[in-house]
Amino acid sequence: MTTKIDQARAQRRRTATEQARTRTRRTSSPGEQGAPYHHGALRDALLEAAERVLERDGLAGLTLRAVAREAGVSHAAPTHHFGDLTGLVSELAAIGFTRFNAAMKAAGEQPGTPIERAMGRARAYVAYAQANPGMYGLMFRTERLDYSRPSLHEAAEASFAGLAGSVASRGEGHVGDEELSLEQSAAIARAWSLVHGYTMLLLDGRLADILRRSPAGTTAESLLEAMLRATVPKLPPGA
Repeated sequence: MTTKIDQARAQRRRTATEQARTRTRRTSSPGEQGAPYHHGALRDALLEAAERVLERDGLAGLTLRAVAREAGVSHAAPTHHFGDLTGLVSELAAIGFTRFNAAMKAAGEQPGTPIERAMGRARAYVAYAQANPGMYGLMFRTERLDYSRPSLHEAAEASFAGLAGSVASRGEGHVGDEELSLEQSAAIARAWSLVHGYTMLLLDGRLADILRRSPAGTTAESLLEAMLRATVPKLPPGA
């Protein structure tokens, strides 16, 4: 039989639970339900959740509701922080470009000749895309992104500057911030077409038949290496 003491204890437990929920809501960003995030932490948590959804479910599965669900917050949270899906994916792409640039920069700072460093950057380019296919695909979906957002604009510009600098280090001369000669434009387009085209074929599984017909032991990495060496005949075998 339930006594008045039992009822009082139950009421105290309910009151304590409600007070705890109230404290949690007060430490959350506006519109959140039970997620103890401060404003900046919630923004980061939403971007991390968006990246997980992107890599798991692809761009088609990346919605504001899916991100909110992944982060465990209310459906209003992504809108509050990013405005709409374009805002969210643009900020996510900015993160992708920043990491992408860092990977290529690190590869380009390794010991070796200018050509060897350029080849290292090309390998880093492909390796990043292999490790992050969803993010890489998003970075080049221009129709889904808002390049007027400062973070994305700056990260994308840095990416192009890194590519242009890599081409310049191979003997095409200094590449300025604005004007390019026709030769510089052609060199950049040629290098980018080569590595981006290879990357997309690899990610789409279109190289499988070539690899199957190649000598035993040929991998996507060794195929890339052979292709790069074919474009720089001055580099001696084994260098």
